[in-house]
Amino acid sequence: MEGETFLWLIRHAPVDGVAETIHANDAPADLGDRARLEALRLRLPRDAASYASPARRTVETARALGLEPELVAEFGEQDFGDWIGRRHDQLASSGGDAYTQFWRDPARGRPPHGESFEDQVARVRLGLARIGADSAALVVHSGTIRATLCIALDLTPQAALRFVIDPLSLTRIDRLATGWRVVSVNQRIS
Repeated sequence: MEGETFLWLIRHAPVDGVAETIHANDAPADLGDRARLEALRLRLPRDAASYASPARRTVETARALGLEPELVAEFGEQDFGDWIGRRHDQLASSGGDAYTQFWRDPARGRPPHGESFEDQVARVRLGLARIGADSAALVVHSGTIRATLCIALDLTPQAALRFVIDPLSLTRIDRLATGWRVVSVNQRIS
């Protein structure tokens, strides 16, 4: 890929739903914090290309930021398979061995009929390869941002899972001719 790419990665707004739930793609965003959305919008580059996961919450967040993103399936959140729609406390008490095993190695573990974080990193790598030179805003999920950091910093997936990525936070990463540069991670714009 020729040229330099400057990425503004925004985690979507909080989900408007039950807390501690593994939400489906159709879960809506809570866009009530208009001041933070506006402050974040003002930090984004003008006329940048924009991309989003196809999930409802990312698309709604992107539009609230004044973006009309190209939807990129590779930027979707980790697929939690049979656990989607369930709360973590329910899974811990009734999820059996699979849930316990998953948390012993969350980078390689796969929920039933889902994917591992390692799988997500490989998928995100394909999505990033589609983004050309110049500036781009990506409205995505915490896992997608962690996967991008994993790629940029050449981390193990286990290490990349240590990053905290809050809703409506900004992470800045550049893909330069000489390699990757991480400008900031999990900035909370107010």
